[in-house]
Amino acid sequence: MPLNKSTTIKRLLPATLWIKQYNREQFSQDAMAAFIVTMLLIPQSLAYAMLAGVPPEVGLYSSILPLVLYAMFGTSSSLSVGPVAVASLMTATSLATIAEQGTESYLTGAITLSLLSGVMLVMMGVMKLGMITNFLSHSVISGFISASGILIALSQLKHIFGIQGHGDNLVEQVLSMLESIEAFNPITFVVGVSVVAFLLLARLYAKAFFLLLNVPERHATSLAKTAPIVGVLSSLGMAYGLNLEAQGVAVTGHIPAGLPHLSLALPSMELIKSLALPALMISIIGYVESISVGKTLGAKRREKVQPNQELIGLGAANIASGVSGGFPVTGGFSRSVVNFDAGAVTQLAGIMTAVGIMIASLVLTPVLYFLPKATLAATIIVAVTSLIDFSILKKTWAFSRSDFSAVLATVLITLLFGVEVGVASGVGLSIVLHLSHTSRPHVAEIGLIEGTEHFRNVKRFDVKTVEHLLSLRPDESLFFANASFLEDYILDSINQRPAITDVVIQCSAVNEIDFSALEMLEALNNQLKEQNIRLSLSEVKGPVMDHLACCGFLQHLNGKVYLTQFQAFNALSQSA
Repeated sequence: MPLNKSTTIKRLLPATLWIKQYNREQFSQDAMAAFIVTMLLIPQSLAYAMLAGVPPEVGLYSSILPLVLYAMFGTSSSLSVGPVAVASLMTATSLATIAEQGTESYLTGAITLSLLSGVMLVMMGVMKLGMITNFLSHSVISGFISASGILIALSQLKHIFGIQGHGDNLVEQVLSMLESIEAFNPITFVVGVSVVAFLLLARLYAKAFFLLLNVPERHATSLAKTAPIVGVLSSLGMAYGLNLEAQGVAVTGHIPAGLPHLSLALPSMELIKSLALPALMISIIGYVESISVGKTLGAKRREKVQPNQELIGLGAANIASGVSGGFPVTGGFSRSVVNFDAGAVTQLAGIMTAVGIMIASLVLTPVLYFLPKATLAATIIVAVTSLIDFSILKKTWAFSRSDFSAVLATVLITLLFGVEVGVASGVGLSIVLHLSHTSRPHVAEIGLIEGTEHFRNVKRFDVKTVEHLLSLRPDESLFFANASFLEDYILDSINQRPAITDVVIQCSAVNEIDFSALEMLEALNNQLKEQNIRLSLSEVKGPVMDHLACCGFLQHLNGKVYLTQFQAFNALSQSA
Protein backbone atom coordinates (compact mmCIF):
# COMPACT_ATOMS: atom_id res chain seq x y z
CA MET A 1 0.00 0.00 0.00
CA PRO A 2 1.51 3.37 -0.98
CA LEU A 3 2.51 5.72 1.81
CA ASN A 4 0.55 8.94 2.12
CA LYS A 5 2.30 12.28 2.42
CA SER A 6 1.95 12.48 6.22
CA THR A 7 3.40 9.01 6.75
CA THR A 8 6.32 9.75 4.44
CA ILE A 9 7.18 12.94 6.33
CA LYS A 10 7.06 11.12 9.69
CA ARG A 11 9.31 8.38 8.34
CA LEU A 12 11.88 10.78 6.91
CA LEU A 13 11.66 13.34 9.74
CA PRO A 14 11.08 11.45 13.01
CA ALA A 15 11.21 14.79 14.86
CA THR A 16 7.66 15.50 13.66
CA LEU A 17 6.43 12.70 15.93
CA TRP A 18 7.51 14.35 19.20
CA ILE A 19 7.13 18.00 18.20
CA LYS A 20 3.33 17.72 18.02
CA GLN A 21 3.07 16.33 21.55
CA TYR A 22 5.70 18.54 23.16
CA ASN A 23 4.77 20.17 26.47
CA ARG A 24 6.17 22.38 29.22
CA GLU A 25 7.17 19.50 31.49
CA GLN A 26 9.21 17.90 28.71
CA PHE A 27 10.84 21.28 28.03
CA SER A 28 12.06 21.59 31.62
CA GLN A 29 13.45 18.03 31.56
CA ASP A 30 15.21 18.59 28.24
CA ALA A 31 16.61 21.94 29.41
CA MET A 32 18.15 20.38 32.53
CA ALA A 33 19.67 17.55 30.51
CA ALA A 34 21.01 19.99 27.91
CA PHE A 35 22.70 22.11 30.58
CA ILE A 36 24.46 19.10 32.09
CA VAL A 37 25.50 17.64 28.71
CA THR A 38 26.82 21.04 27.59
CA MET A 39 29.06 21.15 30.66
CA LEU A 40 30.42 17.73 29.70
CA LEU A 41 30.63 18.38 25.97
CA ILE A 42 32.73 21.57 26.10
CA PRO A 43 35.90 19.92 27.49
CA GLN A 44 35.23 16.75 25.48
CA SER A 45 34.96 18.70 22.23
CA LEU A 46 38.25 20.45 22.87
CA ALA A 47 39.96 17.24 23.96
CA TYR A 48 38.80 15.17 20.99
CA ALA A 49 39.78 17.95 18.60
CA MET A 50 43.29 17.70 20.04
CA LEU A 51 43.16 13.91 19.62
CA ALA A 52 42.03 14.28 15.99
CA GLY A 53 44.83 16.78 15.36
CA VAL A 54 42.59 19.72 14.42
CA PRO A 55 42.34 23.18 16.06
CA PRO A 56 40.33 23.21 19.32
CA GLU A 57 37.53 25.40 17.92
CA VAL A 58 36.85 22.70 15.32
CA GLY A 59 35.79 20.41 18.17
CA LEU A 60 33.20 23.00 19.20
CA TYR A 61 32.04 23.39 15.60
CA SER A 62 31.56 19.62 15.37
CA SER A 63 29.21 19.78 18.36
CA ILE A 64 26.72 22.35 17.04
CA LEU A 65 25.10 21.67 13.68
CA PRO A 66 25.45 17.86 13.87
CA LEU A 67 23.30 17.85 17.02
CA VAL A 68 20.59 19.82 15.22
CA LEU A 69 20.57 17.60 12.13
CA TYR A 70 20.50 14.41 14.17
CA ALA A 71 17.58 15.81 16.19
CA MET A 72 15.65 16.15 12.93
CA PHE A 73 16.51 12.81 11.31
CA GLY A 74 17.49 10.48 14.20
CA THR A 75 15.14 8.11 16.02
CA SER A 76 16.73 7.94 19.48
CA SER A 77 15.46 10.41 22.07
CA SER A 78 18.63 10.07 24.18
CA LEU A 79 21.53 9.72 21.74
CA SER A 80 23.95 12.65 21.92
CA VAL A 81 25.99 13.12 18.74
CA GLY A 82 29.40 14.74 18.56
CA PRO A 83 33.15 14.01 18.56
CA VAL A 84 34.07 10.67 20.15
CA ALA A 85 37.39 9.07 21.06
CA VAL A 86 37.65 6.23 18.54
CA ALA A 87 36.44 8.28 15.55
CA SER A 88 38.85 11.09 16.52
CA LEU A 89 41.78 8.68 16.69
CA MET A 90 40.79 7.13 13.36
CA THR A 91 40.62 10.63 11.87
CA ALA A 92 44.15 11.44 13.01
CA THR A 93 45.45 8.08 11.78
CA SER A 94 43.75 8.45 8.38
CA LEU A 95 45.20 11.90 7.82
CA ALA A 96 48.71 11.17 9.09
CA THR A 97 49.98 10.27 5.61
CA ILE A 98 47.89 12.91 3.83
CA ALA A 99 49.03 16.14 5.47
CA GLU A 100 50.86 17.55 8.46
CA GLN A 101 48.88 18.53 11.55
CA GLY A 102 48.25 22.24 11.85
CA THR A 103 48.16 22.83 8.10
CA GLU A 104 45.20 23.88 5.98
CA SER A 105 45.48 20.64 4.03
CA TYR A 106 45.06 18.62 7.22
CA LEU A 107 41.86 20.46 8.16
CA THR A 108 40.57 20.04 4.61
CA GLY A 109 41.21 16.32 4.95
CA ALA A 110 39.26 16.16 8.23
CA ILE A 111 36.32 18.00 6.66
CA THR A 112 36.46 15.68 3.64
CA LEU A 113 36.40 12.64 5.92
CA SER A 114 33.28 13.97 7.60
CA LEU A 115 31.53 14.69 4.29
CA LEU A 116 32.46 11.31 2.81
CA SER A 117 31.37 9.51 5.94
CA GLY A 118 28.07 11.40 5.92
CA VAL A 119 27.34 10.62 2.28
CA MET A 120 28.20 6.94 2.78
CA LEU A 121 25.96 6.65 5.83
CA VAL A 122 23.04 8.31 4.07
CA MET A 123 23.48 6.03 1.04
CA MET A 124 23.55 2.97 3.31
CA GLY A 125 20.38 4.22 4.99
CA VAL A 126 18.60 4.77 1.67
CA MET A 127 19.63 1.27 0.57
CA LYS A 128 18.37 -0.08 3.93
CA LEU A 129 21.69 -1.55 5.00
CA GLY A 130 21.01 -1.12 8.71
CA MET A 131 21.51 -4.86 9.13
CA ILE A 132 25.23 -4.32 8.49
CA THR A 133 25.84 -4.71 12.22
CA ASN A 134 24.64 -8.32 11.97
CA PHE A 135 27.81 -9.15 10.02
CA LEU A 136 30.15 -7.72 12.65
CA SER A 137 31.08 -9.87 15.60
CA HIS A 138 30.35 -8.03 18.84
CA SER A 139 33.29 -9.70 20.54
CA VAL A 140 35.70 -8.73 17.74
CA ILE A 141 34.49 -5.10 17.72
CA SER A 142 34.83 -5.01 21.53
CA GLY A 143 38.42 -6.16 21.15
CA PHE A 144 39.10 -3.46 18.57
CA ILE A 145 37.57 -0.72 20.72
CA SER A 146 39.51 -1.87 23.79
CA ALA A 147 42.79 -1.86 21.87
CA SER A 148 41.92 1.56 20.43
CA GLY A 149 41.29 2.81 23.96
CA ILE A 150 44.82 1.79 24.93
CA LEU A 151 46.30 3.55 21.89
CA ILE A 152 44.27 6.68 22.66
CA ALA A 153 45.38 6.77 26.29
CA LEU A 154 48.99 6.11 25.28
CA SER A 155 48.89 8.89 22.68
CA GLN A 156 47.95 11.38 25.40
CA LEU A 157 50.82 10.56 27.73
CA LYS A 158 53.06 12.91 25.77
CA HIS A 159 50.86 15.81 26.90
CA ILE A 160 50.96 14.56 30.50
CA PHE A 161 54.78 14.36 30.42
CA GLY A 162 55.20 17.55 28.41
CA ILE A 163 57.23 15.80 25.70
CA GLN A 164 56.93 15.07 22.00
CA GLY A 165 55.51 11.86 20.62
CA HIS A 166 54.05 10.40 17.47
CA GLY A 167 53.11 7.12 15.87
CA ASP A 168 50.06 5.09 14.90
CA ASN A 169 50.74 1.99 16.97
CA LEU A 170 51.97 0.98 20.39
CA VAL A 171 55.61 0.41 19.44
CA GLU A 172 55.98 3.68 17.50
CA GLN A 173 54.37 5.71 20.28
CA VAL A 174 56.48 4.21 23.06
CA LEU A 175 59.76 4.57 21.14
CA SER A 176 59.03 8.16 20.09
CA MET A 177 58.25 9.20 23.68
CA LEU A 178 61.37 7.50 24.99
CA GLU A 179 63.45 9.45 22.48
CA SER A 180 62.18 12.79 23.84
CA ILE A 181 61.90 11.85 27.53
CA GLU A 182 64.72 14.30 28.36
CA ALA A 183 62.24 17.14 27.74
CA PHE A 184 60.05 15.87 30.61
CA ASN A 185 58.31 18.78 32.38
CA PRO A 186 57.55 18.02 36.06
CA ILE A 187 55.01 20.85 36.39
CA THR A 188 53.06 19.60 33.37
CA PHE A 189 53.19 16.11 34.86
CA VAL A 190 51.78 17.32 38.20
CA VAL A 191 48.91 19.12 36.43
CA GLY A 192 48.04 16.12 34.29
CA VAL A 193 48.27 13.52 37.05
CA SER A 194 46.28 15.75 39.43
CA VAL A 195 43.43 16.03 36.93
CA VAL A 196 43.50 12.28 36.25
CA ALA A 197 43.35 11.57 40.00
CA PHE A 198 40.54 14.07 40.48
CA LEU A 199 38.47 12.59 37.66
CA LEU A 200 38.97 9.04 38.91
CA LEU A 201 37.99 10.05 42.46
CA ALA A 202 35.00 11.94 41.09
CA ARG A 203 33.91 8.82 39.24
CA LEU A 204 33.91 6.94 42.55
CA TYR A 205 32.64 9.52 45.02
CA ALA A 206 31.04 12.48 43.22
CA LYS A 207 27.55 10.98 43.23
CA ALA A 208 27.72 10.36 46.98
CA PHE A 209 28.88 13.96 47.44
CA PHE A 210 25.87 15.37 45.59
CA LEU A 211 23.54 13.04 47.49
CA LEU A 212 24.90 14.50 50.75
CA LEU A 213 23.83 17.91 49.41
CA ASN A 214 20.29 16.49 49.04
CA VAL A 215 20.44 16.55 45.25
CA PRO A 216 17.87 14.07 43.80
CA GLU A 217 19.56 10.79 42.87
CA ARG A 218 18.77 11.11 39.16
CA HIS A 219 20.41 14.54 38.95
CA ALA A 220 23.26 13.48 41.27
CA THR A 221 24.17 10.69 38.85
CA SER A 222 24.27 13.12 35.93
CA LEU A 223 26.09 15.91 37.76
CA ALA A 224 28.74 13.46 38.92
CA LYS A 225 29.64 12.84 35.27
CA THR A 226 30.28 16.52 34.60
CA ALA A 227 33.43 16.41 36.75
CA PRO A 228 35.62 17.22 33.70
CA ILE A 229 34.32 20.79 33.68
CA VAL A 230 35.46 21.20 37.31
CA GLY A 231 38.89 19.84 36.37
CA VAL A 232 39.04 22.26 33.44
CA LEU A 233 38.10 25.30 35.53
CA SER A 234 40.48 24.38 38.36
CA SER A 235 43.50 23.79 36.14
CA LEU A 236 42.59 26.83 34.06
CA GLY A 237 42.58 29.05 37.16
CA MET A 238 45.86 27.54 38.35
CA ALA A 239 47.55 27.99 34.98
CA TYR A 240 46.42 31.62 34.80
CA GLY A 241 47.22 32.51 38.41
CA LEU A 242 50.65 30.85 38.46
CA ASN A 243 51.51 31.72 34.87
CA LEU A 244 52.33 28.11 34.10
CA GLU A 245 52.81 28.86 30.41
CA ALA A 246 56.02 30.71 31.28
CA GLN A 247 57.21 27.57 33.08
CA GLY A 248 56.92 25.40 29.99
CA VAL A 249 53.39 24.08 30.48
CA ALA A 250 51.72 23.80 27.06
CA VAL A 251 48.37 25.57 26.95
CA THR A 252 45.54 25.54 24.43
CA GLY A 253 46.36 29.04 23.27
CA HIS A 254 44.21 31.38 21.24
CA ILE A 255 40.83 29.96 20.23
CA PRO A 256 38.99 32.21 17.77
CA ALA A 257 35.62 33.31 19.09
CA GLY A 258 32.66 32.95 16.76
CA LEU A 259 30.46 30.47 14.99
CA PRO A 260 31.45 28.12 12.17
CA HIS A 261 31.24 29.43 8.63
CA LEU A 262 29.06 27.21 6.49
CA SER A 263 30.64 26.21 3.21
CA LEU A 264 30.67 23.28 0.81
CA ALA A 265 33.88 23.23 -1.18
CA LEU A 266 34.16 20.04 -3.23
CA PRO A 267 37.44 18.24 -2.45
CA SER A 268 39.73 16.99 -5.20
CA MET A 269 39.12 13.56 -6.67
CA GLU A 270 42.59 12.51 -5.55
CA LEU A 271 41.76 13.38 -1.93
CA ILE A 272 38.44 11.54 -2.18
CA LYS A 273 40.18 8.41 -3.45
CA SER A 274 42.75 8.60 -0.64
CA LEU A 275 40.13 8.98 2.10
CA ALA A 276 37.27 6.84 0.76
CA LEU A 277 38.29 3.64 2.57
CA PRO A 278 39.13 5.36 5.90
CA ALA A 279 35.79 7.20 5.68
CA LEU A 280 33.98 3.89 5.18
CA MET A 281 35.73 2.37 8.21
CA ILE A 282 34.91 5.40 10.36
CA SER A 283 31.29 5.19 9.18
CA ILE A 284 30.95 1.51 10.08
CA ILE A 285 32.61 1.73 13.49
CA GLY A 286 30.77 4.95 14.31
CA TYR A 287 27.44 3.43 13.33
CA VAL A 288 28.08 0.25 15.35
CA GLU A 289 28.93 2.31 18.43
CA SER A 290 25.99 4.65 17.94
CA ILE A 291 23.31 2.03 17.25
CA SER A 292 24.49 -0.02 20.24
CA VAL A 293 24.10 2.96 22.57
CA GLY A 294 20.79 3.97 20.99
CA LYS A 295 19.28 0.50 21.31
CA THR A 296 20.52 0.06 24.89
CA LEU A 297 19.01 3.34 26.06
CA GLY A 298 15.92 2.90 23.91
CA ALA A 299 15.16 -0.47 25.52
CA LYS A 300 14.93 1.22 28.92
CA ARG A 301 12.09 3.39 27.59
CA ARG A 302 10.56 0.79 25.29
CA GLU A 303 11.58 3.04 22.44
CA LYS A 304 12.29 1.47 19.06
CA VAL A 305 15.39 2.73 17.31
CA GLN A 306 15.18 2.35 13.51
CA PRO A 307 18.57 1.12 12.17
CA ASN A 308 18.08 2.39 8.61
CA GLN A 309 16.85 5.79 9.76
CA GLU A 310 19.77 5.97 12.20
CA LEU A 311 22.13 5.65 9.24
CA ILE A 312 20.42 8.64 7.66
CA GLY A 313 20.45 10.59 10.94
CA LEU A 314 24.16 9.98 11.53
CA GLY A 315 24.90 10.66 7.88
CA ALA A 316 23.09 14.00 8.05
CA ALA A 317 25.03 14.85 11.23
CA ASN A 318 28.37 14.12 9.54
CA ILE A 319 27.47 16.12 6.45
CA ALA A 320 26.49 18.98 8.76
CA SER A 321 29.81 18.65 10.57
CA GLY A 322 31.72 18.80 7.28
CA VAL A 323 29.72 21.78 6.00
CA SER A 324 30.43 23.64 9.26
CA GLY A 325 34.16 22.88 9.16
CA GLY A 326 34.14 19.90 11.55
CA PHE A 327 35.41 16.32 11.56
CA PRO A 328 33.59 12.95 11.79
CA VAL A 329 31.06 12.55 14.61
CA THR A 330 28.85 9.82 15.98
CA GLY A 331 26.75 8.98 19.04
CA GLY A 332 28.91 9.11 22.16
CA PHE A 333 28.39 6.58 24.94
CA SER A 334 29.25 8.77 27.94
CA ARG A 335 27.34 11.83 26.71
CA SER A 336 24.29 9.78 25.75
CA VAL A 337 24.18 8.08 29.14
CA VAL A 338 24.47 11.46 30.87
CA ASN A 339 21.75 12.81 28.58
CA PHE A 340 19.51 9.86 29.47
CA ASP A 341 20.22 9.99 33.22
CA ALA A 342 19.66 13.75 33.27
CA GLY A 343 16.12 13.19 32.03
CA ALA A 344 16.20 14.11 28.34
CA VAL A 345 12.91 12.96 26.81
CA THR A 346 13.25 14.30 23.24
CA GLN A 347 15.94 15.42 20.83
CA LEU A 348 15.15 19.03 21.69
CA ALA A 349 17.69 18.45 24.46
CA GLY A 350 20.27 17.97 21.70
CA ILE A 351 19.24 21.20 20.00
CA MET A 352 19.48 23.04 23.35
CA THR A 353 22.94 21.54 23.84
CA ALA A 354 23.92 22.87 20.42
CA VAL A 355 22.76 26.34 21.52
CA GLY A 356 24.89 25.99 24.68
CA ILE A 357 27.97 25.12 22.60
CA MET A 358 27.22 28.10 20.32
CA ILE A 359 27.22 30.41 23.34
CA ALA A 360 30.48 28.86 24.54
CA SER A 361 32.02 29.40 21.08
CA LEU A 362 31.05 33.06 21.18
CA VAL A 363 31.80 33.92 24.79
CA LEU A 364 34.08 31.41 26.51
CA THR A 365 36.86 30.83 23.99
CA PRO A 366 39.06 33.75 25.13
CA VAL A 367 38.97 32.35 28.68
CA LEU A 368 40.23 28.97 27.48
CA TYR A 369 43.59 30.38 26.34
CA PHE A 370 45.38 29.22 29.52
CA LEU A 371 43.80 25.75 29.61
CA PRO A 372 46.70 23.24 29.91
CA LYS A 373 46.81 20.60 27.21
CA ALA A 374 47.64 18.15 30.01
CA THR A 375 44.13 18.74 31.37
CA LEU A 376 42.54 17.83 28.04
CA ALA A 377 44.80 14.79 27.81
CA ALA A 378 43.75 13.73 31.31
CA THR A 379 40.10 14.11 30.29
CA ILE A 380 40.65 11.81 27.31
CA ILE A 381 42.60 9.22 29.30
CA VAL A 382 39.90 8.90 31.97
CA ALA A 383 37.12 8.91 29.36
CA VAL A 384 38.62 6.03 27.35
CA THR A 385 39.15 3.82 30.38
CA SER A 386 35.47 2.91 30.01
CA LEU A 387 36.23 1.63 26.50
CA ILE A 388 38.90 -0.81 27.67
CA ASP A 389 37.30 -4.11 28.62
CA PHE A 390 39.51 -7.16 28.29
CA SER A 391 37.03 -9.35 30.16
CA ILE A 392 35.85 -10.25 26.65
CA LEU A 393 39.03 -12.35 26.33
CA LYS A 394 38.19 -14.36 29.42
CA LYS A 395 34.56 -14.80 28.36
CA THR A 396 35.36 -15.90 24.82
CA TRP A 397 38.10 -18.26 26.07
CA ALA A 398 35.52 -20.03 28.22
CA PHE A 399 32.83 -20.00 25.53
CA SER A 400 34.53 -20.46 22.16
CA ARG A 401 38.21 -20.79 21.31
CA SER A 402 37.61 -19.57 17.75
CA ASP A 403 35.93 -16.40 19.07
CA PHE A 404 38.81 -15.95 21.53
CA SER A 405 41.39 -16.29 18.75
CA ALA A 406 39.58 -13.70 16.62
CA VAL A 407 39.33 -11.21 19.50
CA LEU A 408 42.96 -11.68 20.54
CA ALA A 409 44.12 -11.30 16.93
CA THR A 410 42.12 -8.07 16.56
CA VAL A 411 43.58 -6.65 19.79
CA LEU A 412 47.17 -7.49 18.87
CA ILE A 413 46.84 -6.29 15.26
CA THR A 414 45.33 -2.99 16.39
CA LEU A 415 48.04 -2.42 19.01
CA LEU A 416 50.94 -3.41 16.75
CA PHE A 417 49.79 -2.03 13.40
CA GLY A 418 47.38 0.80 14.27
CA VAL A 419 43.64 1.40 14.10
CA GLU A 420 43.33 1.42 10.29
CA VAL A 421 44.73 -2.08 9.97
CA GLY A 422 42.96 -3.06 13.18
CA VAL A 423 39.48 -2.05 12.05
CA ALA A 424 39.97 -3.67 8.65
CA SER A 425 41.15 -6.84 10.39
CA GLY A 426 38.22 -6.66 12.80
CA VAL A 427 35.70 -6.46 9.98
CA GLY A 428 37.51 -9.21 8.06
CA LEU A 429 37.74 -11.49 11.10
CA SER A 430 34.03 -10.93 11.83
CA ILE A 431 33.20 -12.18 8.35
CA VAL A 432 35.66 -15.08 8.60
CA LEU A 433 34.22 -16.00 12.00
CA HIS A 434 30.69 -15.99 10.60
CA LEU A 435 31.67 -18.08 7.60
CA SER A 436 33.66 -20.44 9.82
CA HIS A 437 30.66 -21.10 12.03
CA THR A 438 28.19 -21.46 9.17
CA SER A 439 30.50 -23.50 6.95
CA ARG A 440 30.68 -26.21 9.59
CA PRO A 441 27.09 -26.41 10.82
CA HIS A 442 26.05 -28.70 13.62
CA VAL A 443 24.78 -31.92 12.07
CA ALA A 444 23.13 -34.35 14.46
CA GLU A 445 22.46 -38.01 13.81
CA ILE A 446 19.03 -38.53 15.34
CA GLY A 447 16.97 -41.41 16.68
CA LEU A 448 13.47 -41.95 18.03
CA ILE A 449 12.72 -41.50 21.72
CA GLU A 450 10.62 -44.61 22.28
CA GLY A 451 7.02 -44.01 23.24
CA THR A 452 7.01 -40.60 21.47
CA GLU A 453 7.22 -39.17 17.97
CA HIS A 454 10.24 -37.03 18.88
CA PHE A 455 13.75 -37.43 17.51
CA ARG A 456 16.91 -36.38 19.33
CA ASN A 457 20.71 -36.50 18.98
CA VAL A 458 22.01 -40.05 19.43
CA LYS A 459 24.99 -38.67 21.38
CA ARG A 460 22.81 -36.95 23.97
CA PHE A 461 19.78 -39.22 24.40
CA ASP A 462 18.94 -42.89 24.70
CA VAL A 463 17.13 -43.32 21.39
CA LYS A 464 16.05 -46.05 18.99
CA THR A 465 17.94 -46.34 15.72
CA VAL A 466 17.93 -48.78 12.80
CA GLU A 467 21.20 -50.11 11.40
CA HIS A 468 20.38 -49.54 7.73
CA LEU A 469 18.79 -46.07 8.24
CA LEU A 470 20.86 -42.90 8.65
CA SER A 471 18.76 -39.98 9.94
CA LEU A 472 20.46 -36.58 10.03
CA ARG A 473 19.35 -33.13 11.14
CA PRO A 474 21.47 -30.19 9.88
CA ASP A 475 20.88 -27.24 12.22
CA GLU A 476 21.49 -24.55 9.61
CA SER A 477 20.17 -23.35 6.28
CA LEU A 478 22.09 -24.86 3.37
CA PHE A 479 24.12 -22.55 1.15
CA PHE A 480 27.38 -22.38 -0.77
CA ALA A 481 29.60 -22.19 2.33
CA ASN A 482 28.32 -25.30 4.12
CA ALA A 483 26.82 -27.50 1.37
CA SER A 484 30.00 -29.55 0.86
CA PHE A 485 30.34 -30.09 4.62
CA LEU A 486 26.97 -31.86 4.77
CA GLU A 487 27.79 -33.86 1.64
CA ASP A 488 31.12 -35.02 3.07
CA TYR A 489 29.48 -35.86 6.39
CA ILE A 490 26.92 -38.13 4.69
CA LEU A 491 29.44 -39.85 2.39
CA ASP A 492 31.89 -40.43 5.25
CA SER A 493 29.11 -41.98 7.36
CA ILE A 494 28.14 -44.29 4.50
CA ASN A 495 31.73 -45.39 3.94
CA GLN A 496 32.07 -46.27 7.62
CA ARG A 497 28.73 -48.12 7.78
CA PRO A 498 28.21 -50.42 4.74
CA ALA A 499 24.78 -51.56 6.02
CA ILE A 500 23.13 -48.20 5.28
CA THR A 501 20.46 -48.37 2.56
CA ASP A 502 18.49 -45.19 3.36
CA VAL A 503 19.47 -41.63 4.24
CA VAL A 504 16.89 -39.16 5.58
CA ILE A 505 17.66 -35.47 6.02
CA GLN A 506 15.32 -33.86 8.53
CA CYS A 507 14.95 -30.28 7.25
CA SER A 508 13.15 -28.73 10.23
CA ALA A 509 16.02 -26.27 10.79
CA VAL A 510 16.63 -25.56 7.09
CA ASN A 511 14.99 -22.23 6.29
CA GLU A 512 16.64 -21.71 2.92
CA ILE A 513 18.56 -23.59 0.23
CA ASP A 514 20.61 -21.69 -2.34
CA PHE A 515 21.61 -22.89 -5.83
CA SER A 516 24.97 -24.27 -4.69
CA ALA A 517 23.25 -26.37 -2.02
CA LEU A 518 20.73 -27.55 -4.62
CA GLU A 519 23.54 -28.70 -6.89
CA MET A 520 25.09 -30.53 -3.93
CA LEU A 521 21.78 -32.34 -3.24
CA GLU A 522 21.45 -33.32 -6.89
CA ALA A 523 25.02 -34.67 -6.98
CA LEU A 524 24.51 -36.47 -3.65
CA ASN A 525 21.26 -37.97 -4.90
CA ASN A 526 23.05 -39.35 -7.98
CA GLN A 527 25.97 -40.75 -5.98
CA LEU A 528 23.69 -42.51 -3.51
CA LYS A 529 21.54 -43.87 -6.35
CA GLU A 530 24.62 -45.47 -7.90
CA GLN A 531 25.22 -47.24 -4.57
CA ASN A 532 21.57 -48.34 -4.30
CA ILE A 533 21.00 -45.99 -1.37
CA ARG A 534 17.82 -43.94 -1.23
CA LEU A 535 17.90 -40.23 -0.27
CA SER A 536 14.76 -38.92 1.41
CA LEU A 537 13.75 -35.64 3.04
CA SER A 538 11.40 -34.90 5.93
CA GLU A 539 9.76 -31.84 7.50
CA VAL A 540 10.64 -29.61 4.55
CA LYS A 541 9.34 -26.07 4.98
CA GLY A 542 7.05 -24.57 2.36
CA PRO A 543 9.43 -22.00 0.82
CA VAL A 544 12.20 -24.63 0.61
CA MET A 545 9.78 -27.12 -0.94
CA ASP A 546 8.79 -24.54 -3.56
CA HIS A 547 12.42 -24.06 -4.58
CA LEU A 548 13.04 -27.82 -4.79
CA ALA A 549 9.88 -28.37 -6.82
CA CYS A 550 10.34 -25.58 -9.35
CA CYS A 551 13.74 -26.85 -10.49
CA GLY A 552 12.69 -30.48 -10.95
CA PHE A 553 14.78 -31.86 -8.08
CA LEU A 554 11.86 -33.67 -6.47
CA GLN A 555 11.10 -35.52 -9.72
CA HIS A 556 14.56 -37.10 -9.69
CA LEU A 557 14.76 -37.69 -5.95
CA ASN A 558 15.80 -41.28 -5.30
CA GLY A 559 13.65 -41.50 -2.17
CA LYS A 560 10.58 -39.60 -0.95
CA VAL A 561 9.62 -36.42 0.87
CA TYR A 562 7.90 -37.21 4.19
CA LEU A 563 5.68 -34.84 6.13
CA THR A 564 7.30 -35.79 9.45
CA GLN A 565 10.46 -37.56 10.53
CA PHE A 566 8.29 -40.03 12.43
CA GLN A 567 6.57 -41.05 9.19
CA ALA A 568 9.92 -41.45 7.46
CA PHE A 569 11.27 -43.57 10.31
CA ASN A 570 8.24 -45.88 10.35
CA ALA A 571 8.24 -46.30 6.56
CA LEU A 572 11.97 -46.89 6.14
CA SER A 573 12.84 -48.83 9.29
CA GLN A 574 10.92 -51.83 7.96
CA SER A 575 12.61 -51.90 4.54
CA ALA A 576 16.20 -52.82 3.96
